[in-house]
Amino acid sequence: MSRVSKPYEIVERALELSTTDGLVVIADEHSSANLRWAGNALTTNGVTRGRTLTVIATVDGAKGTASGVVSRSAVTADDLEPLVRAAEAAARGAGPAEDAQPLVSGVPSSPDFTDAPAETGSEVFADFAPALGDAFSRARAGGRELYGFANHELNSTYLGTSTGLRLRHDQPTGTLELNAKSPDRTRSAWAGRSTRDFKDVDPAALDAELAQRLRWAERRIELPAGRYETLLPPTAVADLLIYQLWSSTARDAVEGRTVFSKPGGGTRLGETLAPLPLTLRSDPHAPGLESSPFVIAHSSGDSGSVFDNGLPLAPTDWVREGKLERLTTTRHTAGLTGLPVSPAIDNLVLDGGGERSLEEMVAATTGRALLLTCLWYIREVDPATLLLTGLTRDGVYLVEDGEVVGEVNNFRFNESPVDLLSRASEAGRTEKTLPREWGDWFTRAAMPALRIPDFNMSSVSQGV
Repeated sequence: MSRVSKPYEIVERALELSTTDGLVVIADEHSSANLRWAGNALTTNGVTRGRTLTVIATVDGAKGTASGVVSRSAVTADDLEPLVRAAEAAARGAGPAEDAQPLVSGVPSSPDFTDAPAETGSEVFADFAPALGDAFSRARAGGRELYGFANHELNSTYLGTSTGLRLRHDQPTGTLELNAKSPDRTRSAWAGRSTRDFKDVDPAALDAELAQRLRWAERRIELPAGRYETLLPPTAVADLLIYQLWSSTARDAVEGRTVFSKPGGGTRLGETLAPLPLTLRSDPHAPGLESSPFVIAHSSGDSGSVFDNGLPLAPTDWVREGKLERLTTTRHTAGLTGLPVSPAIDNLVLDGGGERSLEEMVAATTGRALLLTCLWYIREVDPATLLLTGLTRDGVYLVEDGEVVGEVNNFRFNESPVDLLSRASEAGRTEKTLPREWGDWFTRAAMPALRIPDFNMSSVSQGV
C-alpha cells in the first residue's frame, strides 16, 4: 500500500502538487450497507467501500479566472499527480469562468480533519433486521407479502484548498422503502422512511400501517377526473416542495424565466405566497436532518459554484410566515442580482403551525375527500407557473365524513406547488419524511400533511 493513503494525506499531497493559481481538492470516502427482501424473506445484502477525488484547478488570466474540474474514483497516491495535471490542463484550456470568485478563505479548520473516515456496515441493521423478521412473520400470518429495501450510506468529505481551508463533514443517509401486496397482487401499499442510523425505524408500525391500507383497498371505487379536496401526506408535500426549491434560483427569477419572476421585471420576493403561516426553511443543523454546514460543490451550475467550496452555510428561510423571503444564490449570482448570498442547503423543512397528525386530519374531514399515499413520475410542464404533472401511486383512498371507505383509481395530476401553498386550507404536524420521487437525490425533509380544497386530478391513470 502506498504510504500516502489516508484521505487528508491525499488532499494535502494534491495541494502540494499544484502549479496553478488556485486548487480545491475534495476527497469523498463512501461506504454503504443494504438489505433487500421479497415475499417476506430477505434476498440480498451487501456492503461497499469507495473513494472519489475531485480536483478543481483555477488559472488567473487577463480576461478572468478559468477553472478545470476532474473527478476520479478509486484514487491512490500514484494517481494524484496525473489527476492534478489533468485538472490544471483543463483550466488552462478553458475560457474565463462566468462564476469566478476568489476562493473562500478564513474558515476555521475542522478539528477532525486528520481523523479516519467514518464507515457504515451491516451492524447498522443490528436492531432493525430482527424487527424486520418479526414483521415478515406477522405479514405472512395476515396474508400479505412484504417487499422492499433498506440502504445506509456514510460519506466522509475532506475539503482542502490552496487558501488554507481544511474542512471535514460526515454525512449519514438512510432510507427504507416497504411495499405490502395482497397475494393476488391486486392491492399494493407503500411506506417510506428517512433515517440517520435506523434506530428510529419501527418495521412493526410500518407493517401495521400497510396492513390497514390493504384492508381499505378491499373495496374498490371508480371516480372520474376532476377537482377534489385532497389530503397530501408529508412525502407528497416533500416531493412537490423540493422541486419548488430546485426551481428557486435568483438569477432565473431576475431574468424572467420562473414562477418567482415579477411581471415587468424583478422578483416576487416579499410577496405573500400562502395565507397560512407557512415557513419553508433549510438549516444544516436541523435535528435529525443534519447536513453539511459548508458548501461542497463538485461542479458549477445554476445553484452551485466550485468557487464557493467551503463557504459557511446558515439557517435560511425561503418562505417565512407565508411570504417569499429568499431565492438561492451563489456568490456570483448574488452579485449579479443584488440579492443576499443564499446557497442551497441539503435539507428542507416546512413548518405550518398545525398540531394534527394525518390520521386526525382524516378524522376531521367533512364530506368527501381523497387521501393520497405518494406521487411519482413528476415532470415540469410550464416553468413560468411551475406547473407540474405526475401520477398517484400505491393507494388513493376515499374519505367520507372522517372515515376511509375504500380505494379509488389512480390519477394524473396537474398542479403547481406555488399555487398549492396559496390554496392550502390546513397544514398538519411537521414530521420527518422520505420523498418518494426524489429520494435518490434528496432525503432530508420534514413536512406536514396539507389539505387542498380543489386538487386537480386531470385524468384517470391505470398506474398502480
